[in-house]
Amino acid sequence: MIDRYSREEMKKIWELENKFNYYLKVELAVCDAYAQNGDFPVADITELKKKAKFSVERIDEIEKEVRHDVIAFLTCVNESLGDYAKYMHVGMTSSDVIDTAFALQIKDSANIILKDIDEVLKVLYTLKDKHKETVCIGRSHGIHAEIMTFGLKMCSWIDILERQKENFIHALSEVSVGQISGPVGTYSNIDPKIEIMTCDILGLKPARISTQIIARDRHAYFIQSLALIASVIEQFATEIRHLQRTEVMEVEEGFGKGQKGSSAMPHKKNPVLSENLCGLARVVRSNSLAAMENINLWHERDISHSSAERIIFPDSLILVDFMLDRFKNVMENLVVHEDNMRLNTEKYGGIIYSQKALLKLTEKGLTREDAYRLVQKNALNAFENNGDFRQNLINDNEVRKHLDEKEITDIFDKSAFLKNISDIYAKF
Repeated sequence: MIDRYSREEMKKIWELENKFNYYLKVELAVCDAYAQNGDFPVADITELKKKAKFSVERIDEIEKEVRHDVIAFLTCVNESLGDYAKYMHVGMTSSDVIDTAFALQIKDSANIILKDIDEVLKVLYTLKDKHKETVCIGRSHGIHAEIMTFGLKMCSWIDILERQKENFIHALSEVSVGQISGPVGTYSNIDPKIEIMTCDILGLKPARISTQIIARDRHAYFIQSLALIASVIEQFATEIRHLQRTEVMEVEEGFGKGQKGSSAMPHKKNPVLSENLCGLARVVRSNSLAAMENINLWHERDISHSSAERIIFPDSLILVDFMLDRFKNVMENLVVHEDNMRLNTEKYGGIIYSQKALLKLTEKGLTREDAYRLVQKNALNAFENNGDFRQNLINDNEVRKHLDEKEITDIFDKSAFLKNISDIYAKF
């Protein structure tokens, strides 16, 4: 499913050939740094860059013998370089190439995710503006609470997603580091200036320190930021699923011409896209646990993290790319049933106006306890008997001692709930 729907740009970054392209980019950047530092002839490095190439098939062939992917890669590239091969991989260790290239892959992938987030936010801002005054019921514990607007719900989603964007940008900055420090990170055979210059060429920050690898807490933080994005998408998708329930029917996913919801029940229109997003969020979150486990490595390095990272990074980035794109499409095609939203605020004769009635009675001099007792009695009677809360108040002699019919009617004014909506919107 992911191969079918995920966009090609993200997938390509994590294909095997591109992994070796990133390796080559790092090796060539190191050669450039040596040339800029006056260690290698500039003309030779210019020629080396023209000649350097590799073949995945040839790398596989060499790796079968040497059992080391970086050595197989370097051997393959060196076959294309002739005498210029002497300039490759000088003073470096394999992890210099692997971890620095990995940072480039992550950075390029993250730029796609950031574009995705901006596209989703555009759609949410459009819905926010369109539904600023679309009255709907707010719920707590799944139970009707008080009136709000659907646009206000979109403001909340925007706030959450923008916060995750900022978190993601920070996590990206923490993982966008390179290292060219040699065995156990001591620069024993390479000048630290080469690392600084190489990272500058590649658009990365040099690691403050590396122990032959980049510390994996950086990578765990980045995967956690992806898990948070996936989790808030799940939060939004769960809300859509609840609001599409037959007895609620305030929103529903777009339903295509010719689409079918059930093999047995022709009437069905199911929130399958939102359900799909909820399921995929579980996968991304589970990957973040593997990233946390990768922090614990032996001494200055081992490679127990490597096998897991080859799965969790491409999978998580491709999944989040897919999830953001799918969620954007859900929101672009979302059907908003404004009439049903209004009708749901009026159930049982408007029991959700109970606080307004409570406050009105206290204004008339009742204690809060007495007012609460009166209002609760009439509200629960309406709820339990499919009755009319407003009419119950009008018919209650004890209430009428304090409120006339017009005062009771005024309690049920929707606009009173919306008077501060513009103040909230001003924050966006």
